[in-house]
Amino acid sequence: RSAHVGQEVTLYGWIQYQRQGLFLVLRDFQGLTQIIIPQDEAHSHVKKLLSNAPVESVVRVTGTVSLRPPGQENPKMPTGDIEVKVETAEILNSCKKLPFEIKDFIKKTEALRMQYRYLDLRSFQLQYNLRLRSQIVMRMREYLCNLHGFVDVETPTLFKRTPGGAKEFLVPSREAGKFYSLPQSPQQFKQLLMVGGLDRYFQVARCYRDEGSRPDRQPEFTQIDIEMSFVDQAGIQRLIEGLLQYSWPEERGSITTPFPSMTYEEALADYGTDKPDTRFGMKIVDISDFLRRSDIQFVQNALSYPRGTVKAICIPQGVVMLRQECITTDAVCDTTFMEHSFPGWYSSNFPDSKIAPSHSPPSLLQCSALGSLRLESADLLEAAGLVLRNPTVFHFLWVVDFPLFLPKEENPTELESAHHPFTAPHPSDTSLLYSDPTKVRSQHYDLVLNGNEVGGGSIRIHSAEQQRFVLEKVLKEDSEVLSHLLEALEFGAPPHGGIALGLDRLISLIVDAPSIRDVIAFPKSFKGRDLMGNAPDYVTPEELEPYHIQVSWPLAEKEVQGLPSRNSPLGW
Repeated sequence: RSAHVGQEVTLYGWIQYQRQGLFLVLRDFQGLTQIIIPQDEAHSHVKKLLSNAPVESVVRVTGTVSLRPPGQENPKMPTGDIEVKVETAEILNSCKKLPFEIKDFIKKTEALRMQYRYLDLRSFQLQYNLRLRSQIVMRMREYLCNLHGFVDVETPTLFKRTPGGAKEFLVPSREAGKFYSLPQSPQQFKQLLMVGGLDRYFQVARCYRDEGSRPDRQPEFTQIDIEMSFVDQAGIQRLIEGLLQYSWPEERGSITTPFPSMTYEEALADYGTDKPDTRFGMKIVDISDFLRRSDIQFVQNALSYPRGTVKAICIPQGVVMLRQECITTDAVCDTTFMEHSFPGWYSSNFPDSKIAPSHSPPSLLQCSALGSLRLESADLLEAAGLVLRNPTVFHFLWVVDFPLFLPKEENPTELESAHHPFTAPHPSDTSLLYSDPTKVRSQHYDLVLNGNEVGGGSIRIHSAEQQRFVLEKVLKEDSEVLSHLLEALEFGAPPHGGIALGLDRLISLIVDAPSIRDVIAFPKSFKGRDLMGNAPDYVTPEELEPYHIQVSWPLAEKEVQGLPSRNSPLGW
């Protein structure tokens, strides 16, 4: 800075830019500095060295800090008032030809960015994202440990299979037929820590799910995992609100607490989703009473069913603009949002629509379809220039009173946990657990930010008897797999509850990144691959032998994909 004028300094960094042998811009983790290349004969070797150095080479320069000539200051650079006149220089490592320029405005394919992630990490945006992530995590640690007495405990990565839930990664062991499993989350461990008397636990936890990738999900991800004893739902919610307020970056404004709350049924009825984006209106409205007096027969048929309704959304300023776009947008058409609404009117006005009329009774599916239409309509309106969702505004929301169980998609006569099998029933609905579990509400709460789920948790079942009943009688699971947890609950387990915040998703929303891969140092591709290190990779039969595993390649797959032949070192 200008305060350093006259001082001799030594700087290390990468050459960001070089111009005609006159000056270069040096970049390090703190920013950019303009370096003046000497032009006199006495420093000709320095000029030759720096003028010929490729961009992104690593250099050391020593020189004197000077003020820039009047009128040549750069107010956009923190170092824009000064420049360093070089006396000596050294090329520490020359850079070969780059696969892409290290500039944020240069468009690069995601596959190329993944392949050369160490180069992509040099970009300003990724540097900013990862440094901000680090600052937020540090503030979270301060809040939990220093202000609220939490203990940071690392839990095992190698464990065993958990019934239900997401698919898990298996890890072979040297015992024939036995496998470890990478945990979806530290759920069981943190409950066992509560039994062990560590009444306030947290962890920046690595979690694993064998489910491929999406913009907001990948096979390995990070949670801020929290558990407390002797706490209720309101206590967990207030803790998280304080945590986010304390760790929130100043440059993103401030957030107001307490966060508003909405029941699961209200969210579905008004927004068609359990993670509503409340930054804009366009709520789902029930127009059954208005149409009950109509003489439209299919409407009367729909309303004649038990709980039969007709629902709609109002799209202000959008009816003309959206009239045709909605029909040609597959994401909306596939929801068949007009199933229970106006099939006759709709087909007459839009004869080319793919949507087929139906006279089946309305259901929550109808609200879900309208919820999809609401979001798609917002996208179309914003593409046309109408601002509905300000990316600098952050709307947090608690969604509560979820059902404890939901019918399985593949077999609606069976039930599965809406959250996970350790979630406690709502105190008012405990008796229904044994008589009609489909009507039981849970003590499950989700934290939603701008239409994205960024956290989820619950009060847990701390009674071994109740936990065994849920596993065996309701979910039809083999409780033997969880015998260690059930036994622990019999040894004086305290009431407890917790929550996990999706750190990757939260940070991506804070920095307005299109994908969580933009806030993870070394992410996986959409297919769950590491394109830089080419993982997963083949393992030889000799390496697999201690694990009692043999790989058998189908012949057709081998021929199509170029997999190892029978005679190759990898075998079939």
